[in-house]
Amino acid sequence: MTTNKATIKPHYIKMRIAYSIAVGITIFLGLASRKWSHLFPLVAAQNAGDVLWAMMVYFGFRLLLVRKSLHTALWLSFLFSFGIEFSQLYQENWINSIRDTMLGALILGKGFLIVDLIRYTAGILIATILDKMTLMFTLHK
Repeated sequence: MTTNKATIKPHYIKMRIAYSIAVGITIFLGLASRKWSHLFPLVAAQNAGDVLWAMMVYFGFRLLLVRKSLHTALWLSFLFSFGIEFSQLYQENWINSIRDTMLGALILGKGFLIVDLIRYTAGILIATILDKMTLMFTLHK
């Protein structure tokens, strides 16, 4: 059975739209979890931001690499997230001045914490599971 490229293209466009929405929602929830952390239980307030950041990284890779497998996005998300965390061991004035900005702190973080690696793992796995479940339900319609 051959597939028509015209029918494949709309599928990938729909996936890009879905992943764009997922990135946007995740960013909103992540920022909200930091701004209104006092409204959440302590465990959620301490962990939600990093979990959601890692989920956003995963959805971002899926958006950019929509034709690649979930496993590709999974491993790239781990490499990227862990790479950012380990980069925090590097402390020089030029990069710390970037980290001192709001956007720099949100992207690069401030200081290395092993617990962040656990949070990133949880976020990436949650995003992957949600992605897999969504694909299963939408592709089997």
